[in-house]
Amino acid sequence: MTGVSGQIALVTGAGSAGGIGFAIARALVSGGARVCITATSARIHDRAATLGCMSHIANLTDPAQVAALFAAVEEKLGPVTTLVNNAGMVQTGKRVGRGKLADWSDADWAHHMALNINTTFHCCRAALPGMASRGYGRIVNISSVTGPVVTIDGSSAYATAKAGITGMTRSIALEYGRHGITCNAVLPGWIATESSSKAEIRAGTRTPAGRPGTPEEVAACAVFLASAEASYVTGAMLVVDGGNTLQEMKG
Repeated sequence: MTGVSGQIALVTGAGSAGGIGFAIARALVSGGARVCITATSARIHDRAATLGCMSHIANLTDPAQVAALFAAVEEKLGPVTTLVNNAGMVQTGKRVGRGKLADWSDADWAHHMALNINTTFHCCRAALPGMASRGYGRIVNISSVTGPVVTIDGSSAYATAKAGITGMTRSIALEYGRHGITCNAVLPGWIATESSSKAEIRAGTRTPAGRPGTPEEVAACAVFLASAEASYVTGAMLVVDGGNTLQEMKG
């Protein structure tokens, strides 16, 4: 198996040492990929020092900063062949509240869309032309079960954006499949990260697996989809939730 060895991989949203993005980056580095990680704050440089990889600060809601990010990666490592879109949900220094759909202001709704789907769109748009011209590419979008499969009261904006990512994933898979590009989505359920609340950890104990998942378990799935061996898997939605969405009655 060649896996991800020698690939130029960009992982977004990897600033938290206990988060999914960092776990994916660590797995890619271990697999022999040349990796750049990005986030919106300087802590990303500490994460990169731990992994021995490249880091870059960028606000991915800004297309100009995305273009600068891809240019920096190409200059230092080479053109991006593997893109993992993990950025979203929360951004350092910016709190996003909850609310019912009719209560969202235009500004709050736009912020959710910018953070949870525009970041993915901007990066895919930047990566696809080069991948297509070279005849190879792997895109893995980290979505969520919230939106595509289930939803939570008060999370309508987040759920809408994450469901949109799965639609984008299918569209890319269809439009770029003949260019040697695969695009898949990973849909995590209750995963124990540094940002998990006590209620979310409790919810994880009510899954059929009896516990919340780990970032490393999500990373294993993402790295497979990013691998050379996953060449005939595209447009797939891989649910990683310990079987939680299978059960009607929970606890």
